[in-house]
Amino acid sequence: MPRKIESLFIDGPAGRLEALLEEPEEAAPVELCLVCHPHPLFGGTMHNKVVYRMARAMRRAGAVVLRFNFRGVGLSEGEHAHGPGEMEDARAALAALRGRYPELPYSMAGFSFGSRIVMKLGCSLTPPPVRLIAAGFPTSRGRFDYLAHCGVPKFFVHSTIDEHGPKPDLEAAFEWFAEPKQLDFIEAGDHFFAGALDQFEEKIFALAKAQSREGS
Repeated sequence: MPRKIESLFIDGPAGRLEALLEEPEEAAPVELCLVCHPHPLFGGTMHNKVVYRMARAMRRAGAVVLRFNFRGVGLSEGEHAHGPGEMEDARAALAALRGRYPELPYSMAGFSFGSRIVMKLGCSLTPPPVRLIAAGFPTSRGRFDYLAHCGVPKFFVHSTIDEHGPKPDLEAAFEWFAEPKQLDFIEAGDHFFAGALDQFEEKIFALAKAQSREGS
């Protein structure tokens, strides 16, 4: 079965959002996954290598994957809004994805700044996502005490060396995150999983497949 790849624009709250939709290659999709990219002011786009690996892992696991550029990035209209606006961009992108495949369950994944967006948004949605995946969750910026009360399954995949979320800091915070939750570290050189992108992709794939089997 040839893979379906579609470039499209989504109506967002600050103008149109540039997006890329991909369906799995081997079989009919079993779920949806929205993937969010790192910080727009530091070069983050939907083509970031960690975001690409997350998207590919989820597609291999059977998901229709939607990546998109936050406002002001690439061909997306608008200007950076320091978090709240980007969360509304993600809400609009998710609504567009779910509108195209209304029969399928959905999950959300993000890297760095994008992981903060999907955690905050995903913990507030009804019906809730089947899982939230945070790669490189930054502990050095902002508050995330809402995670103490978020009952959505939460998966954290993190580099052992991360300048934006040092391992001891994330481990301490993870202790008070609400269940269900899982924290996995990848032996890597930096925040961007340097030298370990293959291992990172396989971890994302494995956790998505494992949870899919548990839910079936």
